[in-house]
Amino acid sequence: MTIYVRPGYNRILAEEFEALKAKRAALVKDKVEAHSQGDLRENFGFKAAKEAIRAVDRKMTALDRFVARNSFIEVDPATWLTKPTTTLQLGHVTTIEKQDLASKKKHRFTFLVTTHGETAVDPESGIECLPHNSPLAAVMLGLKAQSPAKVMLPAGEALLTLLSIRNPTQAELDTLLRPIRLHDDDGETET
Repeated sequence: MTIYVRPGYNRILAEEFEALKAKRAALVKDKVEAHSQGDLRENFGFKAAKEAIRAVDRKMTALDRFVARNSFIEVDPATWLTKPTTTLQLGHVTTIEKQDLASKKKHRFTFLVTTHGETAVDPESGIECLPHNSPLAAVMLGLKAQSPAKVMLPAGEALLTLLSIRNPTQAELDTLLRPIRLHDDDGETET
């Protein structure tokens, strides 16, 4: 799968892996020290270090698989300011109307279609980041404004209408795009 990311994301992935390797090396030292303290059946320091090493190994494996299974294309958000706007693309701001066909309820949203992992919301304008690889973005990309489309979403069938498509402003990009951060398995944010 191809994942579009902002410049620097590949460097952040490499730094995260190096940090995990350093953390693992320190934990191995702790384990060796705890091992030298005697009976392993009652040595809680040894057991804790062993479990911590396993947790780091799981994170390293998950990160390794993520990198191996995907290819990353770095995209500069500054280019989003001048993208053509006839169809919805990565980097556009769109206002959509989504009608759930089962319940007939209508919802209106304004999104900036962003790269992988962007989730910010601008409370002033009401614009939310919508990662391009989300189910909703996947069915919206390539659609034209004012052309209703029946789509299948995880919540069920819906009728989507892109009410407008436009380029973002520099102020919107500055507000919505935060520094790149990775999230570990525990939900904690790491830089």
